[in-house]
Amino acid sequence: MFDWMKSCSYDEAQKRRFHATARSRLKQLAAELRLPHGSFEIRSNKGGVAVSGEVTLHHDRAYIQVGQFGLSSGHGILIRTCKGRRDYTGGANHFVALGMLDDIPALAAAVRAITGVGRDASLSADRRAA
Repeated sequence: MFDWMKSCSYDEAQKRRFHATARSRLKQLAAELRLPHGSFEIRSNKGGVAVSGEVTLHHDRAYIQVGQFGLSSGHGILIRTCKGRRDYTGGANHFVALGMLDDIPALAAAVRAITGVGRDASLSADRRAA
């Protein structure tokens, strides 16, 4: 498992691993939420040497950003609603633990609860097909 709490400050190799792993997990999240291709983008901003930077999944109605901005609290995933991919301020901020990137179904459930985005994986195959 990736050590999300290991600081990226002044550690280029850790920052590179952090961004690569976060991008991979956000791609898994998009698949878990069954987001249609073209309805979202994943982008990375490495920031300066003293910070982790951010990795963002920006959907047409949800904005999910991963960073080490809440290390002291253990939080590092920002989830909020938005109105399109040009909306960078969106709805109210909600934060969950960075460690949720190791449990994509739980993270997807949090995203659905906060934003209403994504199909509920608990629906039966029959109901999804309808």
